[in-house]
Amino acid sequence: MARAQGDVSLVAKSRDGATALRRLRQSGSLKCLFPRNAGQALQAVLLNCAGGVTGGDRFSLSARAEAGTTLTLTTQAAERIYRASPGERGRIESRLDVAEGARVNWLPQETILFDGCVLERSLTVELQDGAALLLTEPLVFGRLEMGETLTSAHVLDRVEVRRAGVPLYLDRIRLAGDVQAQLDRPGVAGGARAMASLVYVASDAEAQLAMVRHFLPLHAGASLIHEDVLVMRLVSRDGNEMRSRLVPLLNHLSQDGLPRCWSI
Repeated sequence: MARAQGDVSLVAKSRDGATALRRLRQSGSLKCLFPRNAGQALQAVLLNCAGGVTGGDRFSLSARAEAGTTLTLTTQAAERIYRASPGERGRIESRLDVAEGARVNWLPQETILFDGCVLERSLTVELQDGAALLLTEPLVFGRLEMGETLTSAHVLDRVEVRRAGVPLYLDRIRLAGDVQAQLDRPGVAGGARAMASLVYVASDAEAQLAMVRHFLPLHAGASLIHEDVLVMRLVSRDGNEMRSRLVPLLNHLSQDGLPRCWSI
C-alpha cells in the first residue's frame, strides 16, 4: 500500500530590515505556502496534501531563522492522525534552529487523534543566545461533539528546547491503550479531551507571567522555569474550549497576532 511522505526545508533571511525567504526545498505530500502578511514576521503555512497521517506515513520539517529575522510557522488546518494498520506508525519530525537575535513562532493548529492511531512525533528547537521562541502544541483526543473516543491508541510526543546546547524544556507524553480511560483519571486529565502546551522564551517572559495566568482557567497552570522561560499547560473539556482559552494568549504573545488560517 502506498504511504505518504513529505519533506520541507526552509531558511529565513534578513533583507532591508524585513524577513524574507532565503531557501526552500519541498517534496512529497508536505508543502509550504507564504501568504502576504502585514506584520514583521515571514509566515510559512504547512499543508499536508495527503489529508492526514496514518501508519507508515512520514513527514519531516527543518526550518532556520537567521539573525535579525522573525519566522512564524503554522498549519493550514488541524492535522488528523488516523487509524494505523497493525505494526505500522505515523512519524512526524520537526527541527527549528533560531539564530542570535532571531525569533520563531511555532503555532500549528490542533492535532486531532482518532481511535486506532499510532503516532511518533518529535519537535527539536535549538536556540542561540539572544534568540526568542513562542511555541504551542494543541492536542485533541477525539472530537467530543462527534462522539469520538480513543479506546485504543498509541502516542509518543516529544518536545525538546535547548539553548546553546543546554536543555531549557524537555517534555515527553506517552499514551498507550485505552487513552480515554487514562484521561478520565483525576491525576491525569480529569476527563479532559483536549490539551495545549506553551513555551515562551524571551526577555519579557517574567513580565508576561501575570497576564498569562489571568487568561487561564483553574484547570491550567503557568510558571517561570528560568528568568526568561515561561511554560504553560492547559487541559479542556474539548477542542473548542481549549481554543477559546489559547487564542487570546497566542494573539498577545506572538506580536503580529495569529495567522489568518487560525480563523478560517
